[in-house]
Amino acid sequence: MKNPAQKADDATQVLTLAVKGDRQAAANLLPLVYDELRALAAKALRRERPDHTLQPTALVHEAFLRLIDQTHAEYKSRTHFFAIGAQASRRVLVDHARRQGADKRGGDWLKVTMEHAAAQQGTNDDALDVLGLDEALNKLAGLDERQSKVVELRFFGGLSVEETAAMLDVSPRTVEEDWRMAKAWLRRELAS
Repeated sequence: MKNPAQKADDATQVLTLAVKGDRQAAANLLPLVYDELRALAAKALRRERPDHTLQPTALVHEAFLRLIDQTHAEYKSRTHFFAIGAQASRRVLVDHARRQGADKRGGDWLKVTMEHAAAQQGTNDDALDVLGLDEALNKLAGLDERQSKVVELRFFGGLSVEETAAMLDVSPRTVEEDWRMAKAWLRRELAS
């Protein structure tokens, strides 16, 4: 049985081959990353309304297809892959939300702050307005691209402060500061 470091190295090598168009590598990749992707998908969907029609397995498969379909992507590591996976998951959730309620913009969802969503992790008491958050993140990206990336990586990707810092090539303290500032800005933006 391989240890986590060996599995990470295997996944990085398989990722490289899959992106270059190796169909067998793409088939071999999913078992190497599936459990982690599914855990991230389940975490993201816990923030959704209880009657959400998208299931973690469907989110994983859709995000995975988008990741493999990126023929121009060059994944540098497993962390990089999961960072790109965070973007893919965000896109899948946003696209799904648009299809489900484009005419109602959020329908009967409750709008919540980032802290409230984080505090409710694992519960379905409140649902996150994915479209509102996506709109706010796009607006934040225009003001501060790195803060927007920090939110995407931490919130949608489930990356730790240290993983986010490594991904963005900044210090963990910078990530913590960006995270605090972005949450404050998003709190104000989502409340209006």
